[in-house]
Amino acid sequence: HNVWAKLEKANPGGSIKDRIALSMVEDAEKKGILKKGSVIIEPTSGNTGIGLAMVAAAQGYKLILTMPESMSVERRNLMKAFGAQLELTPRELGMKGAIAKAEELLKEINNSWIPQQFENPANIEIHKNTTAQELLEDFDNIDFLITGVGTGGHITGVAEILKQKFPNLKVFAVEPAASPVISGGAPGPHPIQGIGAGFIPKNLHTDVLDGVIQITKEEAFEYAAKAAKEEGLLIGISSGASLAAVAKKLNEIPKGSTVITFSYDTGERYLSIEGLFN
Repeated sequence: HNVWAKLEKANPGGSIKDRIALSMVEDAEKKGILKKGSVIIEPTSGNTGIGLAMVAAAQGYKLILTMPESMSVERRNLMKAFGAQLELTPRELGMKGAIAKAEELLKEINNSWIPQQFENPANIEIHKNTTAQELLEDFDNIDFLITGVGTGGHITGVAEILKQKFPNLKVFAVEPAASPVISGGAPGPHPIQGIGAGFIPKNLHTDVLDGVIQITKEEAFEYAAKAAKEEGLLIGISSGASLAAVAKKLNEIPKGSTVITFSYDTGERYLSIEGLFN
């Protein structure tokens, strides 16, 4: 098999979310929603917050990020380094708690705006216009796309473009076994940061999916550690989950197939996570 992982840590803020941070802000500026003095508020599990903090710093906006207290310390420190203000919400409320807090702040603060990464169409658009195009430049054929679902933006945007070009492409979503909502299960707490929001986001167009692969914490951790120790790739937990999903699926995939997955950020963001690399 030819298995390729697209290394999104090459983006300026270190993750795939830099793409949507910039596109959502630029889209709001074009529409006149964001002006001088506007405050950006966003519920985020981490990387979108880091991307937005970078963009807000560069464009001169104040940024308030709401996130569950379970997110890694590295993520919080990176956001603060870019000057963002953090509001932590209870772990057990998950992303829903962070979203509720952001909506509360939106009511209190004048001239404020929430990008709403889970439903903002600029999220899917940037993946159609950049991420998918980069794959088309590099590959004459792609047989399988196996990747995680956070907002649904990259799997939807990439799959919609690639399926036009490669009609036989099969697309599999990766989700946490402990929160298998795409598979029709109940949401639950899980440690695979960045995927498995606990609801089906508007930006996930489920019609592009050919299946779903559920991954446990143990599998995600095992493959993140394997990538570092055997491939020399320092990746995060959700990237480990995607690699684990590829490994799970490989025996059903015809030999010689080209399989694409993503590495969404860098393992440096997870060095404090107990039991991951140590």
